[in-house]
Amino acid sequence: MRDGECGAVTERTLELFRDDAYMRNCEAEVIEVNERGGIVLDKTVFYATGGGQPGDVGSVGLASGEISIGATIRVGGDIVHVPFENQPAPTPGGEVTATIDWENRHLLMRMHTATHLLCSVVPCGVTGGSVGPTKSRIDFDLADHILDKKHLNEEINRLIDENHNVETIWISREEFDAQPQLARTMTVKPPADAQRIRLVKIGEDVDIQSCGGTHVLSTGEIGRLRVGKIENKGARNRRVNIHLEE
Repeated sequence: MRDGECGAVTERTLELFRDDAYMRNCEAEVIEVNERGGIVLDKTVFYATGGGQPGDVGSVGLASGEISIGATIRVGGDIVHVPFENQPAPTPGGEVTATIDWENRHLLMRMHTATHLLCSVVPCGVTGGSVGPTKSRIDFDLADHILDKKHLNEEINRLIDENHNVETIWISREEFDAQPQLARTMTVKPPADAQRIRLVKIGEDVDIQSCGGTHVLSTGEIGRLRVGKIENKGARNRRVNIHLEE
């Protein structure tokens, strides 16, 4: 992966969402339409499935109409916009407008940021996680730590009410390698060939960790959360579910 001035670049696509998760659409050129109808663009606002966050849905607009996009995935170095079946294919070299389903994206941004808050109040390694529009989960390697559901609920909502700033920071590979605690997920690390690493920082000292997902700009934007079921997933692992109250 290379880094551009406006966002990260895959082999062929400028990832505009990296530096501005609030961009809802962009003008782009069609680079390729693969054998399954997947569309590769020279730039995109669509986040591809990864890091526990689902890929965006939305549309690719042509002069003759719109193509509905049901998933966004990575195939090799490409971000592929996957249309629903039986839709017209754009022409390589043609200009299109890529537009995300903003309501869905914003829910995912809120919930992804909420999972970072959950990490901040559980001082344990992360073994897995999943972000959903109204329900998300984080799996923790607890060791001897004991979880208290009421305490978690109070603390995560306190951090929301305090409306901490959420920002993106880029650091060098050398800086990242010297601070292994920045990779909270025990089994997932930034790409080995990445020379700059993207961090998401919340407040002055609430949370900071490597992450490639999309997030809101302040914790107050998340809204009220409820800590749901805490599930036993092994001798040391516990799964904590969180829900948007609305």
